[in-house]
Amino acid sequence: MLRPGDLLRLGRIQWVLARHGLDELLLATPWLRPLRFLAFLTPGWWLARGVPRGVRIRRALEDLGPIFVKFGQILSTRRDLLPDDIADELARLQDRVPPFPAVEARRIVERALARPVTEAFAAFEDTPLASASIAQVHAARLADGREVVVKVLRPGIERIIRRDLRLMYLLARLLARYVREARRLRPVEVVAEFERTLMDELDLMREAANCSQLRRNFEGSPLLYVPEVHWPYCRREVMVLERIHGVPVSDVAALRAAGVDLRRLAETGVEIFFTQVFSHNFFHADMHPGNIFVDVSEPARARYMAVDFGIMGVLGPDDQRYLAENFLAFFHRDYRRVAELHVESGWVPAGTRVEQFEMAIRAVCEPIFERPLKEISFGRLLLRLFQTARRFHMEIQPQLVLLQKTLLNIEGLGRQLYPDLDLWQTARPFLERWMRSRTGVRALAARARKELPRWSEQLPELPRLAHRTLERAAAGELEVRLGDHALEGIRREIRAANRRTVRAVTGAGLLVAALLAAPLGGPAWAGLPWASWALGAAALAALAAAWRR
Repeated sequence: MLRPGDLLRLGRIQWVLARHGLDELLLATPWLRPLRFLAFLTPGWWLARGVPRGVRIRRALEDLGPIFVKFGQILSTRRDLLPDDIADELARLQDRVPPFPAVEARRIVERALARPVTEAFAAFEDTPLASASIAQVHAARLADGREVVVKVLRPGIERIIRRDLRLMYLLARLLARYVREARRLRPVEVVAEFERTLMDELDLMREAANCSQLRRNFEGSPLLYVPEVHWPYCRREVMVLERIHGVPVSDVAALRAAGVDLRRLAETGVEIFFTQVFSHNFFHADMHPGNIFVDVSEPARARYMAVDFGIMGVLGPDDQRYLAENFLAFFHRDYRRVAELHVESGWVPAGTRVEQFEMAIRAVCEPIFERPLKEISFGRLLLRLFQTARRFHMEIQPQLVLLQKTLLNIEGLGRQLYPDLDLWQTARPFLERWMRSRTGVRALAARARKELPRWSEQLPELPRLAHRTLERAAAGELEVRLGDHALEGIRREIRAANRRTVRAVTGAGLLVAALLAAPLGGPAWAGLPWASWALGAAALAALAAAWRR
């Protein structure tokens, strides 16, 4: 339901769209179609002539304010939905807004901590270090002398966000209903995703918890430093972290002047990404250059330093394994395996014809692989794969979208530091080690140790459950319902089990015969004792059983 103030804001939005030559979005609605000729009279039609559509959309979002800027930033990550020219232009949006007054920041801090700023901190700088659409950051010092940064939510930001979200939903519904080209973008779903992200960022306790988890994951690591959270000072509207001092990762000249090995630094960024995704299963999903610094106090061992933990990503164990196998299959150009993995993981419908999907993937990837490996963009390849999979009704997985966004950030960052970065060769050893760690005896033992407490709890219940089931079966109360597919699967398994049983019995019989014949020193045939022949036959039977299994 729109409110009176919303109507004024809606009028402002319409004016901005018209001024930037985006009148077609407004005049596409049925009640305004007769007035389409008025588009030629609007200032936007004259001012926007010859200006690319992506540039016009970016400028309109910048004029509409910080919430729309943030929406454009998040929308730029949905490259599976947007044309490249619009996505590239939206990625240029900068979340920089004028700071709000320091007196407001102090008031919010005092209300959250229930004490004056002068009591909570030995010093508090009124001039903010940074200011963005959701919050701004001030430098401060604790009573024990430690330097910290204080992140403070903008006053009234939730009210502003909810107002603009109402209008975004209105515009999204209009686009979905009346603009045919916009339906493919699923605008209402995109706005809903944006709403979830914004609501998460409005809770700084959540961001502090993300920071604390990431710091624990990289405790003592030479790869990445994460600032410490000062929990006694954290509230929903206020977060206090250790202040870090480093060189912005985008300042390549300063890094080079400090004597940092840029190639090693670029490769370290790749290792951090894969460590977060596959070892920790918890990754920083907003690793653009503004959130990354470099500690150059020891140039030979320079390490990254991260800030801003509002957006984090998580992958389930199945997604991790399928993703690693996908990467390795890509590296070996095994497109059949890539197609099979997508079906097995449920990313595309089970009825998808693997052969057709394989051919579509080959058509996308082969032109890319004809270039030197160092010129291949891993992130772009993942993007093209998602775009291809959409033709086969692949539902976009939110966790994979975050992953693709982060990979594009890391890859762009690495190649900015070291243009000859070969991401494939850097990533391949890590992926192969990770896959080995998930297979074999050691992996089985590790999983058994992990599940042992749960098994020990459930084991005492098994006799009682078995007794209850047998009682119901004896009373004729046990009912088993199986569909045709389930019955056919059981038949196949029984036939396979029968074959395995025959082979096992045959092999065991031959082995027993060998053991009995060996001490008797039975007659030889073709120069070999009977025991040797029996052992050989047993081995062959065992191999055959293993092969068929």
